[in-house]
Amino acid sequence: MKGKAKPSRKPQAKTGRPSARRSLRPARVKVARPPRRARDLRVGIGGLGAIGLPVARALDRGIPGLVLAAVSAADKGRAAEKIAGFKNRVPIVELDELAKISDVVVECAPPQSFRAIARSAVEAGRIFIPLSITSLLEELDLVEIAKRTGARILAPTGALLGLDAVRAVAEGEVHSVVMITRKPPAGLRNAKFVVEQGIDLDSLTAPLCLYEGTVRAAARQFPANVNVSVALSLAGIGPDRTRYEVWADPALTRNTHTVKVEADSCRFEMTIEGIPTVENPATGKLTPLSVIAMLRGLVSPFRVGT
Repeated sequence: MKGKAKPSRKPQAKTGRPSARRSLRPARVKVARPPRRARDLRVGIGGLGAIGLPVARALDRGIPGLVLAAVSAADKGRAAEKIAGFKNRVPIVELDELAKISDVVVECAPPQSFRAIARSAVEAGRIFIPLSITSLLEELDLVEIAKRTGARILAPTGALLGLDAVRAVAEGEVHSVVMITRKPPAGLRNAKFVVEQGIDLDSLTAPLCLYEGTVRAAARQFPANVNVSVALSLAGIGPDRTRYEVWADPALTRNTHTVKVEADSCRFEMTIEGIPTVENPATGKLTPLSVIAMLRGLVSPFRVGT
């Protein structure tokens, strides 16, 4: 007996459309992951005074993405005492050795040490953060060297305010920039100009104008006292066009800076009253905080301001 033949099935024509089941399945999309930093940025600090020591302490306490690699100071014995309580062991090296073991070199040493720190850092292609901005005026060829080596020279705002606004108006036409600094006599007592002229600031009973002129000329007379004005001029219309006044005022207890700007985009005036540090009355407490904020910005995925 013959079995029944199974009905033949005709092959269905391909429509070119995926089946319903396949169409409901979402396509896989590969998401590119951001590259990870191979290691934390190593920070070297030249100088452990009123600026360098607070910055070193902050790094030792811990800032994500940063590590204190080394410090340098003229008196290594005293430097060792200052960092004795740090939780991490930090080597004390020569000034020009900082660039060999650091990705970022922070300069907060006396003006006479600027060249040794700056040259080695920029020639090695490091991120260089100078606090002795006045000394930078005499070493502006460092900018050309940085173009060749890939280094970056980043000047912090320091004890001033509003450099982002000054940089912005400088993209247009700026008519004038005037800065007036008023400090307690103790903050200017050791200024080069005051010492050379034999001016007795301790006996002042009324405000005394010590200087009025360009920022460039002021930098020669007050090499360790007018870093804020030089930073302002470099952010704006330059040291030859920026006007500057320096006053010693016995009625003040704070370092006061007033900036007046006239531009085609806006007009503004701003004043800051900084509290002097105990270690050095010429240096405000805001300055080391400005450096710490800049260091955080190097590794932060988000920042505010120009």
